[in-house]
Amino acid sequence: MLGNQSIIILKEGTESTRGKTAHNNNIMAARAVADAVRSTLGPKGMDKMLVDSMGDIVITNDGATILKELDIEHPAAKMVVEVAKTQDNECGDGTTSAVVIAGELLKKSEALIEANIHPTVISNGFRLAAQEAQKILKNIGFAVSPTDKKMLRLVANTAMTGKGVGGERDILSEIAVEAVTSISEKSDGVWTADIDNIQVEKKHGGSVADTKLIKGIILDKERTHPRMPRVLKNAKIALIDSALEIKKTEVEAKIQIRDPAQMQKFLDEEERTLKEMVDKVKKSGANVLICEKGIDDLSQHYLAKEGIYAVRRVKRSDMEKLSKATGAKIITNLDDLKQSELGAAEQVEEVKIADSDMTFVTGCKNPKAVSILVRGGTEHVVDEVERALHDALKVVSVAIEDGVAVPGGGAPEIELAIKLRDYGQSVGGREQLAIEAFAEALEIIPWTLAENAGMDSMDIVIELKNAHAKKAGRNFGVNVLEGKVSDMLVAKVIEPLRVKTQALESATEVASMILRIDDVIASKKGAMPSGPPGGPGGMGGMGGMPPGMM
Repeated sequence: MLGNQSIIILKEGTESTRGKTAHNNNIMAARAVADAVRSTLGPKGMDKMLVDSMGDIVITNDGATILKELDIEHPAAKMVVEVAKTQDNECGDGTTSAVVIAGELLKKSEALIEANIHPTVISNGFRLAAQEAQKILKNIGFAVSPTDKKMLRLVANTAMTGKGVGGERDILSEIAVEAVTSISEKSDGVWTADIDNIQVEKKHGGSVADTKLIKGIILDKERTHPRMPRVLKNAKIALIDSALEIKKTEVEAKIQIRDPAQMQKFLDEEERTLKEMVDKVKKSGANVLICEKGIDDLSQHYLAKEGIYAVRRVKRSDMEKLSKATGAKIITNLDDLKQSELGAAEQVEEVKIADSDMTFVTGCKNPKAVSILVRGGTEHVVDEVERALHDALKVVSVAIEDGVAVPGGGAPEIELAIKLRDYGQSVGGREQLAIEAFAEALEIIPWTLAENAGMDSMDIVIELKNAHAKKAGRNFGVNVLEGKVSDMLVAKVIEPLRVKTQALESATEVASMILRIDDVIASKKGAMPSGPPGGPGGMGGMGGMPPGMM
């Protein structure tokens, strides 16, 4: 206002929320997201059924998947969803825990804001607590050898607990460990395990127990010609990323033929060119041809006559995995195809799985890329098994890379809560209140684990604190399967250290960022452009949840 004259600096229709109202709105939105996934935490956590605008159904208790499917509009809530995405990308597991901790940190900070403690002070206190928590977690952690398959199986088992894989958890954890140890490499004393080198193919039918690891690659492709051999032993594999077809000119061109004899010559030349291409493949000694582009019908005929098994239009990512598994080099020019460029596999076979023919490249020596064929009774079961398997693969790779694990079941969180309270007293000032709030917020993990298992949360947390007060009890956590407090190492509940450190870092960062927002300026939404379904404003893409669901 300027002498009763109002000055408008924002566009008409722009909404602005300030001060404590902005804080409260943002905190409420973030807490609503945390509450949406909280009931899925732990082995006794429940599943969510998500139905999108197209009627597609997703049944899962994976935090990242649930939040990805929810059609969330509030900007602060979207920031919490990013926490789950980051956790999923970095660690695979712990997505729900990260979101629940973020929500609880904001809940505790609400009381501090009401007590007139500045959000910057709270944010600073949280940062100090998170830094101290990282040090405490490293002391709690114990070494895991990349060759200790027994320990790695326990890590995989913990990640899949409560993920809807039924009694097949042991089979899947065995597969996960075998797959990751196959593709892990040591370079300059550092282990790396890139799970992008593990191909996961899904086919519903059979049961989850039929899921198997292939020491090679599965291609969801059939051979291009029925006269090609269905099975080939001692395969010599050529990987080609150019087409076995007549090249088209770069510019538009027309060829005029006036004499019928010239027409025949033209066709003969085309045939000779294609025959030459096949001869080059045959000359190299290859009996299997995997092509990224197309293969002409006539080329298919010649390849079949030569007894060569051919597959066309294979994805680039699959070509790269084949190269790592078989040792073959991807060739662009057929003239460069030599015997030294070929890969080897014991067998290449076309197998009918469910309703489609697939090519199995198996028996590769020391493959640096492997495949897992996921089976299950229905499509929804297969999808959930794939999500559980992704979590298991990721945590095993993280455990191999970092070589450090911690007990699970809420044990590290209780230990952190006790140690951070002592640390808060040494810091003093108003930051101490924020550090104590941080410590209290971490208790939400064992509290929720007990709550979801139908146990008395308050009694369990008190029991855990008493156990952790003694040095011998620092590994004690919530044993939800037996309904009591017990040593998590004895109960074989083990998680990689990175799952905990990443969850704390992400939750602290997003809570601090939301706390520091004191003004939300939202522009007026423009009208959605009209268009056909699939186009702008249409029905293209996954719509997430219906508006009323969040």
